[in-house]
Amino acid sequence: MGFLAMILGPLMRMLYQMIPNFAVTMIVFTVIIKLLMLPLMIKQQKSMAKMSVFTPMVNEIQQKYKNNQEKMQEEMVKLQQEYGYSPTAGCLPMLVNMLVLFGMVEVVYRPVQYILGIPKDAISAACTALGIAANGAAAQTGLIEAIHAGLASGVDTGLTTEQLSSIANFNTSFLGMDMCTITGFSFSLIMIFPIIAAVTMCISQVLSTKMSGQQAQMQGSMKVMMWGMNIMFVFMCFQMPVGFSLYYGTSNIFMMLQTVLTYKVYNPEKFKAQYEAEVAAKRAAKKEIKTVTVEEGGKKVEKNVNKRQLDQMRLEYARKLDAEKYANDRTVPLTDEQRAEMEAQKAQKGKKKK
Repeated sequence: MGFLAMILGPLMRMLYQMIPNFAVTMIVFTVIIKLLMLPLMIKQQKSMAKMSVFTPMVNEIQQKYKNNQEKMQEEMVKLQQEYGYSPTAGCLPMLVNMLVLFGMVEVVYRPVQYILGIPKDAISAACTALGIAANGAAAQTGLIEAIHAGLASGVDTGLTTEQLSSIANFNTSFLGMDMCTITGFSFSLIMIFPIIAAVTMCISQVLSTKMSGQQAQMQGSMKVMMWGMNIMFVFMCFQMPVGFSLYYGTSNIFMMLQTVLTYKVYNPEKFKAQYEAEVAAKRAAKKEIKTVTVEEGGKKVEKNVNKRQLDQMRLEYARKLDAEKYANDRTVPLTDEQRAEMEAQKAQKGKKKK
């Protein structure tokens, strides 16, 4: 996930230069990311409300054509075209959130590279000089701890004075605890961060599912996937530097606040009623559409027409029948002279009346 860290790293570096504290930088970073994602959350709220309207229609199609997959697929395509139904419309916020989380994993493991901006090769050389496994996942956090402990004194790490100074002054402390520490599952005070991350994850997930209108239409497999991913991240909190737990817990807290806010301002029940009215209007309009067979270019084709178009076609057809019916009433058409004579007679009669 290095490419994600390359995107997030510069923002984190800029924030750290303004707020020289690793933990506070991550909290501010979380707030910024959540604010940027707010429009996506609102869109997701609308999408889930729309899904709750379409779910009965989807279930009806699946039940009706359960033995004919081709017809089922055809009807699902019609549903998408006619009503704008999209089963993946609400997935983007979740996908973006997952990408940011995976990107943060890389940033938390490699803060020297992505936040302090020290080249990877220089970091590897310094780790090797200090007897730290350069290819290990915790190499950079180990380098920070070693330099903070003064173990780099008198050792040729290959780092410049400026680089050594930036690592030595890298502030990883928060509430008296080091955010580069990996807690594992052994009990200690710093374990409070992974525990908070786990608790806030559960509350956030339940709150989000309930208030976004997803609860009724979420299928079992989707629930398992969402809970499974979150449980995986909670497990990672115990196996990674505590900084990730701080980010994940803060992210969950802001997610709860956003969920409550969007529920009050963009109530899913309101959107649901709006979409139900739209679907009802489209269904009513659809009932007025008739399929008729007409002849075009010597070929019979089917056309979908509304009531007004159908009435016009009937009128034209009636005129055509009348023309055919009275076609033989005059076998010889009038000549131009005869037509002119008749017009003159009509004009003469008009003068006499005057």
